[in-house]
Amino acid sequence: MNLHNPATDLPAANALPVPSAGEPVGTPAQQAFRAAVAQVEGLRQRLRELQEEQKDARRRYWQQVGPAARAVVEARQALFAPLEEALLLSYFSRLEEQQITALLVGNARALQNRFGEDAADILRKYAPRRRAADADDDDADDDDADDDDEQQPQEPKEAAEPTDSSLPPHEQAAAQARNRRKSKTEKAQEAAEKAARQAQQELLSNTKTLYRQLARTHHPDLQRDPEAQQVKTALMQRITEAYETNDLYTLLQLLSEAAPTDSTDDTLLARHTQALHQQQLELKQQLNELKFGDNGFMGSTGKKREQEIRQLKRQLRAETDYLHHIGQLIREPEGLRDVLRELAAAGHDTV
Repeated sequence: MNLHNPATDLPAANALPVPSAGEPVGTPAQQAFRAAVAQVEGLRQRLRELQEEQKDARRRYWQQVGPAARAVVEARQALFAPLEEALLLSYFSRLEEQQITALLVGNARALQNRFGEDAADILRKYAPRRRAADADDDDADDDDADDDDEQQPQEPKEAAEPTDSSLPPHEQAAAQARNRRKSKTEKAQEAAEKAARQAQQELLSNTKTLYRQLARTHHPDLQRDPEAQQVKTALMQRITEAYETNDLYTLLQLLSEAAPTDSTDDTLLARHTQALHQQQLELKQQLNELKFGDNGFMGSTGKKREQEIRQLKRQLRAETDYLHHIGQLIREPEGLRDVLRELAAAGHDTV
């Protein structure tokens, strides 16, 4: 009796059709743009994850310190109200108001960077950023910057530092050589700074162009229907916030919601792609600063951690006493003015 074996009906593995890799969709400019968008989103996600990891690590670290850290946090949080109230008075000069704003921002960053506390509201209100209302003024600024760049090569070269004529000839020659090397280093640094400024100007130019395009399309004043106007107002807030923070990626996302990427001119896409590459560099720099900079957090362990905690408790108790003293002073305008003077004399802009 012959039994039917279903397995014998299956083709051999090497006889199965191999699916061909799909061809890339779109023009090379569209492909490069999509790749740049994906890379920026990946970096943004990594940055968010690292920020959350370090925030949690800080909280765990300060929890081991105990009530001393919480006392500092509460004392710093108590400084916000009198400082914000002081900005509403007409008592202080413009320079003093700038100092008060710097106090608010510095205090918020101390809470955020040291203790992992959420101070985003204060930073959004007072941290320096470009205003959307200045968009029309940027053209003049760019022209001024271009004029400055054109005039830079005509600036007279700084005279070399004089050498001590009492030195032997060979030491004078060595000193002159050191001056020349120093001059070359300074020139290289100036060239790097100029290139960074130009890259930033190009990024600002992209964000400005997109902001104007989106504002013309989504401005709430163009809507008469109250519901549609409310939607447009919320969308315009997102557009403005992205522009103020030079967030080209979010602006491009908002633009793609209104117009498909495939319908965008390849030349414009190439310009956006280049700007996204610049944003990638900025995000990588933020990641490195968060990992290895002053605001990064690398907790120690074992006996070293115990010694650190004992020392920290002493420092935090002293800091709390000082913050309470400052808190009492700044409740009165004259006291706040004295604090501002003391900080300025010490070369500090925050407590």
